Amino acid sequence: MTTLPDIPLPAGIRSRYVDGINGLRMHVLEAGFETKGRPCILLLHGFPELAFSWRKVMPALAAAGYHVLAPDQRGYGRTTGWTADYDGDLAPFSLLNLVRDALGLVSAFGYSHVDLAGHDFGSPVAAWCALIRPDVFRSVTLMSAPFGGAPPLPFDTIDGPAKPAVEDPVHRELAALPRPRIHYQWYYATRAANADLQHAPQGVHDFLRAYYHHKSADWIDNKPYPLKSWSAGELAKMPTYYVMDLGETMAETVAKEMPSPAAIAANGWLPDSDLAYYSAEYGRTGFQGGLQWYRYGTTGMLNSEMQLFAGRSIDVPSCFISGKQDWGTYQRPGVFEAMQGRGCTRMLGCHLVDGAGHWVQQEQPAEVSRLLLDFLERAAAA
Repeated sequence: MTTLPDIPLPAGIRSRYVDGINGLRMHVLEAGFETKGRPCILLLHGFPELAFSWRKVMPALAAAGYHVLAPDQRGYGRTTGWTADYDGDLAPFSLLNLVRDALGLVSAFGYSHVDLAGHDFGSPVAAWCALIRPDVFRSVTLMSAPFGGAPPLPFDTIDGPAKPAVEDPVHRELAALPRPRIHYQWYYATRAANADLQHAPQGVHDFLRAYYHHKSADWIDNKPYPLKSWSAGELAKMPTYYVMDLGETMAETVAKEMPSPAAIAANGWLPDSDLAYYSAEYGRTGFQGGLQWYRYGTTGMLNSEMQLFAGRSIDVPSCFISGKQDWGTYQRPGVFEAMQGRGCTRMLGCHLVDGAGHWVQQEQPAEVSRLLLDFLERAAAA
């Protein structure tokens, strides 16, 4: 294996590899490993991130007595054993298989039950872990991406058969707006997306700087609110990193919001030395591994596969944490509310952290650590 540079980790976190995890050699960051017998918490990252995104909360969780595991998920970073061919099989990137990855990892470490947290695309993986295997994943914290429950099956249709699924008209409606638009997830599913990001005109480092800035509380126009419906007119109210101008790449989209050199120098939550690790990893691996998750999610396979669990909810203690300046909470109208009703039946807290956009555990790590530990204590008591 090519020698990789050291990861700029805080004291108390180590990097290691675990072989034989559902076909993967999984790269894992680990804290609280010094003593045996600790309760375990598994942390799942999103896109375009890495296990490294948990570096700021891991020491606090370890100090509170937890064994903390944060893997580079399938398709990301230093985890190997996956391939990301645009014309290849998407099944390895299905949510059921990502749940299998998480289950395999905690089993390899010798745990029969763990607590769990997921951020961004790690949030639906965490949600499905808790829904499918509540015996193993005894509590779940969802961050930045709410979970509204399993997709329903057609019901009571014997006298009027269910209509076949058709393409969501919202995408044609977005393209037909006076200012034509495209939803970012469907852009991420295109063949061109990986090359657009990996070969961004400004370079991977500056692309990620602008992307992270645009979705953070540092971008002063991030003032999210609930949308009324899943319709083109409502979705177009979101910033362009969610509903893009049609014909522009994501690299071009976020370049317009590139922070100034002074703002970059003053950035305390993501200094350039930390960002350099992300840009080096994505420069090495490309983005297609993470983009495969979006491709799976936008094909209709997700819905049909997860209808297996229609009518099921998350019944273990759950918590939601998001940035107050994060549009992710509202990007699918009604889901934030559904999560607190039918989606999660034992929701113990719903927290919108001021001073944080989408990268809540990096932008406000002290508050996220406090909320997490408070929830874990309440969940254990429950």
